[in-house]
Amino acid sequence: MSDQSQNESNDIAAELRQLGKNIKEALRSAWESEERQKLQQEVKDGLAELGTFLNQAADDLKSTQTGQTIKADIDDLKERWQTGEVENKVRSEILEALQTANRELQRVTQSRRPPDDPNTP
Repeated sequence: MSDQSQNESNDIAAELRQLGKNIKEALRSAWESEERQKLQQEVKDGLAELGTFLNQAADDLKSTQTGQTIKADIDDLKERWQTGEVENKVRSEILEALQTANRELQRVTQSRRPPDDPNTP
């Protein structure tokens, strides 16, 4: 390896190391910035407010006829899940979909096969 290519190789490695250091410093600086901390607090406060709102909405919904209907539907689904009814239905539908896919793939692949040559043993 010539001296010039060795120096260029060392320069590239040194520049890559410096780039890594600069990226690390930029990320550290951004992480520690006041703007990032302010944004984090805003997100935290917003999520807490959203949680409070959703809890209130759920409490309000429970007291309505629609809420009672939804609760009954959920209880029914839970019971069907525990008895295996939902699982059996899902399995049945998956099996049917797979069978349909296999039939269609077989139909397509068979239609693309060349006809058998009667002279071939």
